[in-house]
Amino acid sequence: VQLQASGGGSVQAGGSLRLSCAASGLTFRLYAMGWFRQAPGKEREFVAVISGSGGSTKYAASVKGRFTISRDNAKNTVNLQMISLKPEDTAVYFCAADRTSYGLGGTSLGDFGSWGQGTQLTVSS
Repeated sequence: VQLQASGGGSVQAGGSLRLSCAASGLTFRLYAMGWFRQAPGKEREFVAVISGSGGSTKYAASVKGRFTISRDNAKNTVNLQMISLKPEDTAVYFCAADRTSYGLGGTSLGDFGSWGQGTQLTVSS
């Protein structure tokens, strides 16, 4: 499985950005996909997850209402649209694939078996 995240960059507070993750090596539509982030000196934390069909999503409380996860199963991509960005959103963002097919999509690191390399988001005040 290969996951390639892209779209990171530097934005000012209040701005928006869209992250994308291209997946290969798996039957993409069968796997829940998630986004996690890791800020300097902090542990990696859950951001959002979407089921294989795209019909179910979950968000961390800190991003709910500002971030939207979506997927395109025809293109094997999962996206994270971020608006109203805050300096505390600054982190390396990772996409991840569920450890098992037909999974419901958890929120813990251990629920995911494949990880991308991460893309940096920096939000300045």
